[in-house]
Amino acid sequence: MPHTIEALATRLQALEDREAIRDVIARYGPLADRGDAQALAALWTEDGTYEVVGFATARGRAEIAALIDAPYHRELMADGCAHLLGPVPITVEGDSATAVGHSVVFRHHEGTFSAFRVAANCWTLRRDADDGHWRVQHRANALLDGAEAARLLLSAPVSGV
Repeated sequence: MPHTIEALATRLQALEDREAIRDVIARYGPLADRGDAQALAALWTEDGTYEVVGFATARGRAEIAALIDAPYHRELMADGCAHLLGPVPITVEGDSATAVGHSVVFRHHEGTFSAFRVAANCWTLRRDADDGHWRVQHRANALLDGAEAARLLLSAPVSGV
């Protein structure tokens, strides 16, 4: 690839976009673990969706926040939990992006932590036209329990740099 100023600017923008997207995904776990429902929901676009296959689909920030404020999530936090995500390969195409990867939720019980939920994730993100920040348009999450749904999520097309 030629090292013109334009080519370098394009490569730098791609790296900055990927880093910003990784940051959005990395923020999810600590926000979920501390129960900051509003800040977590703000990672999504206004009309974004969070689909937990076989459990619930939340549409819009209010419903996404309600998942974190729900009794089952508050109980998980009261026990002690850690939501870990990534690493994720990312494809950026203009102002849209796709990231695919794993998530593990660890839960504390009787003095030890164990994997409570292990899942595949496919994230679709969009750059906000108003402020330029990347936000989640759709996140699909499916248990890696042998069902096809998780394998399909992990099959979403992603490309290299």
